[in-house]
Amino acid sequence: MAGKPADWVFKDPRLKEMHQDYDAYTEEDFAVWKTLYERQIVNLPKAASQAYLDGIKEINFSADRIANFAEVNRVLSKSTGWGVQVVPGLIDDDLFFGLLKNKRFPSSTWLRKMEQLDYLEEPDMFHDAFAHMPLLTNQPYVDFLQDLSGIALKYIDDKWAIHLLSRIYWFTIEFGLIRENGELRIYGAGILSSAGETKFSLSDDPDHIDYDVRRIMQTPYWKDKFQDKYFVIDSYEQLYNSIPEIEKVLGEELIASEGLEKE
Repeated sequence: MAGKPADWVFKDPRLKEMHQDYDAYTEEDFAVWKTLYERQIVNLPKAASQAYLDGIKEINFSADRIANFAEVNRVLSKSTGWGVQVVPGLIDDDLFFGLLKNKRFPSSTWLRKMEQLDYLEEPDMFHDAFAHMPLLTNQPYVDFLQDLSGIALKYIDDKWAIHLLSRIYWFTIEFGLIRENGELRIYGAGILSSAGETKFSLSDDPDHIDYDVRRIMQTPYWKDKFQDKYFVIDSYEQLYNSIPEIEKVLGEELIASEGLEKE
C-alpha cells in the first residue's frame, strides 16, 4: 500500500497482539480435534496432493495433539520462512492480505463445539491449521499467496477488484484441485477439511476445468453448498507463474466493468 512501510500490518491497532494459549484448551477441544482429524485423515492418502501429505508429516500434526503454533512456526521458518499469526477470527481484507504479503498466515485459535462438527459459518482453527498449514511448507504455493496478496493490496480500495481476486483465492487456495500422475488430487483447504466435499470434488458429478485465470474471475462461487465446478492446476509452479496474468486480466476486467457502467 502506497506510502506505508512493508511491515505496516504488524503495527496496525486492529491487529491485537494475540497468542495461542495452549494450556487453555479443554477436554472437549482435544476431543473435537481428534474426531475431526481421524474422520478426515483416512480420506486423504488417495485424495490429497502429495505436497499436502508431505507437509502434514513435516509439520508433525497428529490426532492426539491440537496443533501447536510455536512448533508450527519453527518448522515453517526453516522450510519457507513463513509463520502463523494469531487473529480473533475473520479480519478486514487489508489486514488479511497484509499478513500474507509479510509471510504470515492468519489463524484463529478457537475450535468448534461437538454439536458444530459438520457446519460452521466461519472457519475455525481446525480448518486453518489442518487444511492450510501443511501446504505452507511448499515454496511455489506460498510465493503465489504472497504475490497474489501484493496485487490485492494495490487494489484494496476497489471492492470489485478485491471480489475478482477473491474468486482466484477461492478456486485455488480454498477449492483448488491439482493433476498429479494423471489423477486429480486436492490442495484446496476448503475441501481438505470437509470429508463430504473431498469425495464429491473428485467424483464425476462436478465439472473439472483446466486452470484459467479469466474464466475464474468470471465465475461466481457460493459458500453454503458444494461447488459445481473445480479448477485444476498441473503444478504449483503453474499457479505461481500465473501471477503476471492475474494482474493483467484483473486490469482488463476492471476496464470492461467500467465500460458497462457507462453504457
